[in-house]
Amino acid sequence: MAKIHLPKNKIHKKKFKIHKKIGKAPGTITYMGSRENAISSLDVIAYSDEYAEEYSPVQIETLLEHKEKEVKWINLVGLSDEEFIGSLGRSFHLNSLVLEDAVHTEQRPKIDEYEDYIFGVFKMIYLDDQQHIIVEHVALTMFKNHVLVFQELKEDVFNSVRQRIIGKQGRIRSRGADYLFFALLDAIIDNYFVVLEHISDRIETLEEEVYQNPRHQTAQKIQELKKEVLKIRRYVAPVKELVSRLIDSENPLITKDTKLFLRDALDHCLEINESLQIYREMVMSLMEMYMSNMSNKMNEVMKVLTVMASIFIPLTFIVGIYGMNFDNMPELHWENGYYMVWGLMIILLILMLIYFKKKRWI
Repeated sequence: MAKIHLPKNKIHKKKFKIHKKIGKAPGTITYMGSRENAISSLDVIAYSDEYAEEYSPVQIETLLEHKEKEVKWINLVGLSDEEFIGSLGRSFHLNSLVLEDAVHTEQRPKIDEYEDYIFGVFKMIYLDDQQHIIVEHVALTMFKNHVLVFQELKEDVFNSVRQRIIGKQGRIRSRGADYLFFALLDAIIDNYFVVLEHISDRIETLEEEVYQNPRHQTAQKIQELKKEVLKIRRYVAPVKELVSRLIDSENPLITKDTKLFLRDALDHCLEINESLQIYREMVMSLMEMYMSNMSNKMNEVMKVLTVMASIFIPLTFIVGIYGMNFDNMPELHWENGYYMVWGLMIILLILMLIYFKKKRWI
């Protein structure tokens, strides 16, 4: 998915231009996102164990220039320029189906292995400065000596990887393109934990609201949160199987050392999927708790009204009897009849209150 702002716990439904693909041959490059007329640009980080250099912007013609033992991270930003994407694909001899998936922002996560490269589609999910959840389409293509990244927007989750390369932090500069591919994928997976923590905080806040002061708006918040969890689960759940495929792959582009790190990423995916399942069940139970609490509140109101009605029924009965206009009603001529009726009603009131109190109805 392209980029979805979720203001104040709300997911906006997007209308995708599916009709643009209807009738076209498979492999036709058709941009499916919402940021049309965006200018595509190429940024490159070239590095080895001795140096790291950044180039921006870069022309397609210079991308294939390569030094010995050099790894290139080629970052393409902007997917709506279909002609530019086609030229880039031809330069790298990419299959037309790969290019089609790279610009199809609603493409589900997947991994495709080819003779000279491995192609993967994933979803970057992260929080912006306003704590809104952002979902962005990203495609990673790993070659022997470089990694080509397709992304729709400049914002991403790869700043930590850039800092490690430029600052020579950790092992990334001493390893090949397969480890860079892993590092980028690991950055995507790590940010899932940040989003899950955000979801967990919102669930806890809603739990307190449901228990203490459930309102009609609470049900809407729960429904919106449920949609978010299900949408995130749809994007995140397949990643576990994709990482597992990379571990089991016999493709020579992935070394045994990198597969050890992919196993760690697989453990993270398992933990994320388990957490998402738990959060899904918690959100479902939140709605049940909300309905139960609202029902209890309604029962309390009905109980109070029933007690009040029960108290006034006998009093109304007495008043009704003595409100009849018969001539022969001896009590009407009693000197203290008015006070006696009042006394009877007060005694009945007190006795009924004592009875209701013993029954714990009030």
